[in-house]
Amino acid sequence: MQWIIFMLLLFISSMEMLTQNRWKKQASAGLLENCTGCVLCSEDNGCITCHHRLFLLIWRDGIRQYGMCVHTCPPGYFGVRGLEVNRCTKCRSPSCESCFSRDFCMKCKDKFYLYKGQCFRQCPPGTAAQPGTRECQETCEPGPWSEWSACTRESRTCGCKWGVETRVRDVPEAARDEGTACPAQLETRRCRMKKHCPGGEHRATG
Repeated sequence: MQWIIFMLLLFISSMEMLTQNRWKKQASAGLLENCTGCVLCSEDNGCITCHHRLFLLIWRDGIRQYGMCVHTCPPGYFGVRGLEVNRCTKCRSPSCESCFSRDFCMKCKDKFYLYKGQCFRQCPPGTAAQPGTRECQETCEPGPWSEWSACTRESRTCGCKWGVETRVRDVPEAARDEGTACPAQLETRRCRMKKHCPGGEHRATG
């Protein structure tokens, strides 16, 4: 009778050990899956510190916080390298897809336009939306037109029936330096010339 009880206790003990080993393997597998690239890792919260070349990405799910080690930070984050840990820091603006620093955006999400590191649904006054690049480009406001020039043809001011006269306007130096798209800076139009030149010289009509 004692022998049967002993065998029964041995069997129960073996089953408990088998169950514990199986649970440890499953837990270890799950831990390794969530801790790729980690130096320190928590089973509940994922990575705590990463290998030197990786960035630590932390996000929240309700009240819980999770960490993951990544080679490059995902959209909406930028990488900051530190002495102890490299971190993925979230862009401040939710409309920013890629940023250089927390407050300077480099690329905006759809339906937004980029201007001087910020994202806008509509481009600010004095700028025009560029659909191809999703950026706001400053518009050029040139100075006033000059007076029309003398009517000439082939450097002559008389002796022909028709010639051309021109006028110009200045563009701000800042706009030229920034490569801003500007409207026309020179205009020409057809004009009538004096057919008879001073001194009685006469040329055929042009």
